Amino acid sequence: MAQTVQIDPTKMGEGRAIAVLTSGGDAQGMNAAVRATVRVGLYTGAKVYFVHEGYQGLVDGGDNIRPATWESVSMMLQLGGTVIGSARCQDFRTKEGRTKAACNLVKLGITNLCVIGGDGSLTGANQFRTEWKDLLVDLVKAGKITTAEAKNSSHLNIVGMVGSIDNDFCGTDMTIGTDSALHRIIEIRCLQKMDGKYIFVED
Repeated sequence: MAQTVQIDPTKMGEGRAIAVLTSGGDAQGMNAAVRATVRVGLYTGAKVYFVHEGYQGLVDGGDNIRPATWESVSMMLQLGGTVIGSARCQDFRTKEGRTKAACNLVKLGITNLCVIGGDGSLTGANQFRTEWKDLLVDLVKAGKITTAEAKNSSHLNIVGMVGSIDNDFCGTDMTIGTDSALHRIIEIRCLQKMDGKYIFVED
């Protein structure tokens, strides 16, 4: 009879590092997703990092990639949009920009990336994951990282959460932001004419 191995969930993430970023247009619920990612990561024993200003922060590095703590995500649930920022990033569309982003992650030992965004953001994340090994080779050749660092960061794990009020992402029933947007719409009960103008009347 096979023995069942007891796994301590608070130890599953030891030795791992996770970065979370929000990209593209902001949506209601992004902060809740960031908070959940941070707290679950910390609960499992992983190091968790905020990436401020989306992919631009990933490319620029430095203070844009900061450690997250349990307390740093307190009081986020009731806030709209994204407190860690979101920015359109032309640099990440180029291989040079993605190479810089990869270097920043490798230097911090981050091999797990959580991307919260729409179609373009998640497409970019998938491209980043696909060419990860080639980016590491280029970084080693350029002397930006060592062979040991490349070996320790040989695989990049991506988790994508769809943040979009459009609810138009293939394969999803409900995206982050859609429920709040629809709820707001149905709060608008009727269109009433006053002084020759139509105004929305809310309950």
